Amino acid sequence: MFEGVVGVLIAAITFWDVRITLLALYFTIAAWAFITGVLEIVAAIHLRSHLNNEFWLIIGGIASILFSGLMIWYPLAGALALVWLISAYAIVFGIIMIGFSLRLRGHSAALAAESTR
Repeated sequence: MFEGVVGVLIAAITFWDVRITLLALYFTIAAWAFITGVLEIVAAIHLRSHLNNEFWLIIGGIASILFSGLMIWYPLAGALALVWLISAYAIVFGIIMIGFSLRLRGHSAALAAESTR
């Protein structure tokens, strides 16, 4: 019940002012990148005795922290970058789904021919 009430409240806030939701999502992504970066560095330090080349995990953590810092300091550029990333994903995913549908269409024709035998 509580989750449902919270969901309805969040939906009402979103309809009331979309900017609040966009801002919350934006800073959630920035916080996620920062926390992920810190945890990657901590994991690399703890795994140092078990892994070779753990510095790659440290570099990934630093990149995540830098990304989050850039999102905070340059919110307009960060928002634009997120829009470009999401749109690039949508285009690539759309192309993949078109290819998949063509493959299924060929599979459907083969199944239809097989069922008429």
